[in-house]
Amino acid sequence: MNEIITFSLVALLLVISPGPNGVLIVKTASSDGQSPAFFNILGLTVATFFHGAFSILGLSALLLQSAEMFLAVKVIGAVYLLYIGLKAIFQTFRQKTKSSKDIPDETVVEKIDRPMRAFFLEGFLTQILNPKVSMFYLAAFPQFLSFEQPSATNAFLLVAIHASIIFLWFVGVTKTISKLKFISSVPSLGKWVQRISGLVMVYFGGLLLTHKA
Repeated sequence: MNEIITFSLVALLLVISPGPNGVLIVKTASSDGQSPAFFNILGLTVATFFHGAFSILGLSALLLQSAEMFLAVKVIGAVYLLYIGLKAIFQTFRQKTKSSKDIPDETVVEKIDRPMRAFFLEGFLTQILNPKVSMFYLAAFPQFLSFEQPSATNAFLLVAIHASIIFLWFVGVTKTISKLKFISSVPSLGKWVQRISGLVMVYFGGLLLTHKA
């Protein structure tokens, strides 16, 4: 039980620390609304289970042992973060502003229609293409699992805890942003939130690309 509590605290600190996941949710929740952000979160959560399964099956260890494979995943992940960051920035220049008098109780910035599966995929790819998540599991499992009596059930329990923390934390973030009505009532502010989020996403993409660890 102590191991589970300790792992939960470590996972919580990892989740709430600044990173691409948080920036993605802030960007989506502020520019597209709650439902798209929830699909982002669902994508993050599902990808976390994939990362856990890869680690348990040893695929992550194989990935980290191969410099070429690790570099390929890191480059793909970095390019993807750069892509969605730049896309978020450019979209703000294509959006048309409507008067709040014409559209009461709705966002003033016209949104570009996208299927919900696109938001799910956006969250899934953001998480699955981050090799640091695999590194977290490879570092965490030896600390919190007993390898004298290895159990895939216990390992997946830790993964489920991590995924649940991700889900609950970002649902809370999304709910909080949705209550900030001033973002939707001031078009320029909403656009700047999206632009800043895009810039931070580009920053994390560059950081991942240049990080040597």
